[in-house]
Amino acid sequence: MYLYIKALHIIFVVTWFAGLFYIPRLMIYIIEANEKPEYEKTIIQEQLKIMLKRLWFGITWPSAFITFILGIWVALSGNWFNIVFQKEGKWFLVKLVLVLLLYGYHFSLQYLYTLLKNNKLNYSAQQIRYWNEVPTVLLFSIVFAVVIKEWLSFFWGLSGLLLLMLILIGGIMLYKEFRNK
Repeated sequence: MYLYIKALHIIFVVTWFAGLFYIPRLMIYIIEANEKPEYEKTIIQEQLKIMLKRLWFGITWPSAFITFILGIWVALSGNWFNIVFQKEGKWFLVKLVLVLLLYGYHFSLQYLYTLLKNNKLNYSAQQIRYWNEVPTVLLFSIVFAVVIKEWLSFFWGLSGLLLLMLILIGGIMLYKEFRNK
């Protein structure tokens, strides 16, 4: 039973991340539609807002909730909480902290969604683009923490993560320059 629950947990993590990756993209498209003529802007934004709402409440929120429930179930069934403060369980503690940060990111998207719904979102497309990279960094961090589990390797993983962040920021800046030409 444990492996089935673990498999379902991984599946819902994937669907949750799909939403976390795409929600900010939809917000970016909604913001960028402000540059269109009024009739185009209205049509585009209304359609994107429908897509955003369906993705957020139909996939992302349910996946986050089910991921949480199944994650607790897996941790309890696998006795992971018993080792969290022991030497061999440090990776699990790191994972828990990273997952808490991921839920914090999720709630930040809820805040942005509420602002957008009330026509009070005052962030630029560029700012949302940067914010959209947070789940990528967290995904890399969580996967490496779970797979590697060793502190020296984890240190090198964090170094690689910092390099990844620099590459992502550089890519966003290059994209902005390319797009403005």
